[in-house]
Amino acid sequence: MNPTILNVAAYRFVPLADTAHLRERLLTQAVAAGLRGTILIAEEGINLYVAGEPDAVRGFFAALQSDRRFAALALKESWSDTLPFKRMLVKVKHEIIRMNMPAVRPVEGRAPAVDARTLARWLRSGRCDAGRPVLLLDTRNGFEVDAGAFDGAADWRLSRFSDFPAALDAHRDSLAGKTVVSYCTGGIRCEKAALVMQQAGIENVHQLDGGILRYFEQTDGAPGWRGGCFVFDERIALDPTLQPTAP
Repeated sequence: MNPTILNVAAYRFVPLADTAHLRERLLTQAVAAGLRGTILIAEEGINLYVAGEPDAVRGFFAALQSDRRFAALALKESWSDTLPFKRMLVKVKHEIIRMNMPAVRPVEGRAPAVDARTLARWLRSGRCDAGRPVLLLDTRNGFEVDAGAFDGAADWRLSRFSDFPAALDAHRDSLAGKTVVSYCTGGIRCEKAALVMQQAGIENVHQLDGGILRYFEQTDGAPGWRGGCFVFDERIALDPTLQPTAP
């Protein structure tokens, strides 16, 4: 029997001035649709992980994307046999991904992004299109990296994402002369990390567009990847086919 629960992850950096009102609206709509998961809202944007019956999930996102601020939400889908969340939470936060660096504002422009298929090609050759060595930089927490990662990726053993700026100061010399591609689960952390590196004067910085989950979706067998991708729900980790890894 095919899995019947649709799981969707999405985020968008976009200015939001009505966070309290938006929270109430989205919570009401999500609960009415029988969805479960977590939605984070901040003045810098929105970050969502929701699951439910396919028609209900697609209806929720159709309504959300009818708001022009969210029309460009890029959805990453996977399937499961059961709901991987216990409840539906919608929270207003200071940041949709905490870094504690107010000067880093993705709403004002993002760092260059490399798509999944291009990255796979770079990994096969070991170099980017400009001929520089490619260095993959994992911006996730250390325990996530332990579940699975790209072969040879730099792992700074972060305890939390807000540790990234200090880790960059400690490791910046290792990035010289390389094309640096930051990556994370769904794209949100590596997007901010790429901007921090740009602002620090690191040259040739890219982010993996859509993160690991998009890489799994758009490449055949996820070249260069080993293990599973940790996800923050009851599935624990997904393999390159976007199915839960064996316990």
